[in-house]
Amino acid sequence: MPKACVSLAVSLLLFPAVIRANKLAINSTPPGATVEIDGVKVGKTPFVKEYPGGYFHRTKTALGSRLEHPLVARIKLDGYAPKEVQLCNGPARWRDMHGRDRGEYWTFKVSSFEVALVPIPKTFTGEVTVKTARSLSTEFTHNLTLEEVVAIVKPSVVYLEGSKRSGTGFLVTGTGLIATNAHVAREEESLLAKLAGGFQLEASVAYIDDDVDIALLKVEGATFPHLDLADASTIRQGQEVFAVGNPGAAMLFSVTKGIVSAVDKFPNAGPGTWIQTDAQLNPGNSGGPLINMKGEVIGITTSKPSAANTTGIGFALCVSELVRILRKFYPDENVVTDQLATSKSSEIKPPTPLSPDGPAEKAPDPVPSSPAMHGTVDVNGPLDSEILIDGKKRGYAPATFQLSPGKHFFAVFPTKGAVQMQYLDVIANSRVTLEPPPPLRQPM
Repeated sequence: MPKACVSLAVSLLLFPAVIRANKLAINSTPPGATVEIDGVKVGKTPFVKEYPGGYFHRTKTALGSRLEHPLVARIKLDGYAPKEVQLCNGPARWRDMHGRDRGEYWTFKVSSFEVALVPIPKTFTGEVTVKTARSLSTEFTHNLTLEEVVAIVKPSVVYLEGSKRSGTGFLVTGTGLIATNAHVAREEESLLAKLAGGFQLEASVAYIDDDVDIALLKVEGATFPHLDLADASTIRQGQEVFAVGNPGAAMLFSVTKGIVSAVDKFPNAGPGTWIQTDAQLNPGNSGGPLINMKGEVIGITTSKPSAANTTGIGFALCVSELVRILRKFYPDENVVTDQLATSKSSEIKPPTPLSPDGPAEKAPDPVPSSPAMHGTVDVNGPLDSEILIDGKKRGYAPATFQLSPGKHFFAVFPTKGAVQMQYLDVIANSRVTLEPPPPLRQPM
């Protein structure tokens, strides 16, 4: 056998992982999407690239190519919600035939990934409520205690659990849009979202901002309780605020109270406008809401300094950063109203409604809005108790409302006694009375 052939045969025998390569393919529906791997733009779908064989399976020799860190692909196409895809399994330990540890390695899950992109109009449905300066100047607000405000806010806060980390988020529309931190959602395609009432839903990652630490997630459902966003101009140094979140090694949906310590740009924390607060924040609070005493979101809790001898300092991204992002998908920003409404499309069906037993199996077909199709709800209760319907203040008891058919969330806040909170299924052309809860028993 010629000497060159012998040399090649020996190389193939000793170093197969170096010689052989496999192809990684990433396809999207529709095609033409930009592919980023670990933040680097590498091409468009359909995307194909050769990688060493050791990236697809365990290398056979210590000298073979190994993937020494996980890879994440981000697929982006105008008009569609971007998706992040975990490409790898791992880590695993590579040990040679003598049992020596050669370090960690990862391998691709499969050689071909198929990514179905979701059109933005089907993700960003419903309405986002922003309390503009104009609306605040004409709105009569009943003073609430901290206990009452927490009771209003808590049903809209979610615990988020991913494959690598956990955090907090909060609902900003009744159709299941959740705001949180980008570092909670990054490198995840979906997370488990748990509501305070015990419901567990899958939250898909709909959008991650490249500039500030904000992400948007989506759960399927409708008539979710959700939070109003405050006008940033109303944030004042010294005003009372509280945070709701899920700090690690503590109880879920915990509340901490403080004040706004400062509001300004703070490059040490990152780009954007920041709120400094002395409300206690810990890992796991990330992505949760910082709330004023009207129950409105003024910021997204993000971090606390890691420097030694630093206590009582936490930071939240100002709500203006979140509103800026939401206006990309709810563009009616030139209309001075309380709501940034998504465009109405006859092709978009309402998501699955939420019931006390979890999401129903099928969403109802849309019905024309007319008084004849509404249901009538009489709300009784102690005189002058404040009534909230679907998270919005609607008046004082006793009162009568004409509501569209479907699930609605009611909260009645008397000056004394138990807070009444429940879901009610309103039926077209029907009338129902919502009675106050029985009085609480006094301890013996």
